[in-house]
Amino acid sequence: MNIAVLLKQTFDTEAKIEIEGGKISSKGVSLIINPYDEYAVEEALKLKEKNGGEVTIVSVSPLTQDSMRQALAMGADKGIMVEDPALEGGDEYTTAVVAAKALNTLQYDLILAGWREMSAQVAVRVAEELGLPHVNVVTKLEIADGKAIATRDIEGGSEVVEVPLPAVITAQKGLNEPRYPSMKGIMQAKKKPIQKLSLSDLGLTADQVAARVKTQACFLPSAKAAGKIVPGEAAEAAAELARLLREEAKVI
Repeated sequence: MNIAVLLKQTFDTEAKIEIEGGKISSKGVSLIINPYDEYAVEEALKLKEKNGGEVTIVSVSPLTQDSMRQALAMGADKGIMVEDPALEGGDEYTTAVVAAKALNTLQYDLILAGWREMSAQVAVRVAEELGLPHVNVVTKLEIADGKAIATRDIEGGSEVVEVPLPAVITAQKGLNEPRYPSMKGIMQAKKKPIQKLSLSDLGLTADQVAARVKTQACFLPSAKAAGKIVPGEAAEAAAELARLLREEAKVI
């Protein structure tokens, strides 16, 4: 069973976000595998161990090599990394179109990704580009008889969805517990192949992957103002509170 996993990097969850020149600064920030993608990698490895085959990590960014090596150290077999100057400033559309083209260079039975892949859009966009069924926010996955049986979160409960393979499945927390790379795995990862592709290698031009959405500004939320205590007896305090909400806060 051949499985492809979409992977991206993100800031460490404890990183302090700073804005410089209207953009999010990455200075001094540690980058890690997107945690939801890590669940996808682990699920791919479990399926490989059960059914055989190979796991390929696919990333649309030149900045994910460290995270890709980590996925290879966990047990994935190889990687495909798309890097091109034209991808700078790309959006979810850009990433999905390029990822779909990269996936078309592979033979796969299943595509896995974290459900929060770039605004929770990329994986389902890839499924649309490839004309594949998809199931989102999956917490349990079984493969049998050429089908994927996925349990997914819905409001107030869960549901079971069955789709034919190949399909796109996105991982939610609870699907599994990602393993730590072993020392042997880390050493082996250094020898595993990472194929680097450009847009031209995929038959794409810069115009075909130009962003449909552009960021106008980035800013941090304003600091919260200190709370205000309204003194006095209950009736007087209530009247004063109502006045403050009406005249100062302007919420009533």
